[in-house]
Amino acid sequence: MSQQANPRGTFLKIADSVKRRIEDDPDMKELPSLAEVMRDHDVSRGVVLRAFGVLRQEGLAEPAPGERWRVVRAGMSVDRRPLDQRIADIITAEGLEAGEAFPSASALAERFGVSRPTVAKALEKLETAGVLAGGGQGKVRTVRAVPARKERS
Repeated sequence: MSQQANPRGTFLKIADSVKRRIEDDPDMKELPSLAEVMRDHDVSRGVVLRAFGVLRQEGLAEPAPGERWRVVRAGMSVDRRPLDQRIADIITAEGLEAGEAFPSASALAERFGVSRPTVAKALEKLETAGVLAGGGQGKVRTVRAVPARKERS
């Protein structure tokens, strides 16, 4: 049986390490990826998630569905809406009309800092809602209808 360091408390050391990185880099908007932290500290995914949980409890980070964990800073506003709603906003923000070409999944993935499969799921939702016309492989996706904004009181 090999001798390994006791994992008890390892997640706290990792949390402290990531906390120092956040403090040292005021422009940091996302935590490092799980894989990066796993590799750097030679620990399992569960240990890294537990460390990120500590940062969450301390109010320094929060999970973002379909994205990396976000750094939370005082006075910082973050759009927490689902990705499909944020993508739909591109139509109105850029003044796109029905029939016009919509940005590619690769361009959207880069713009929002998420993976292409995550963008593909959001685009499928917009196609189902009738906002976009399906592109398919090698085809340009187009705007089918301008999404209606829901008014909240």
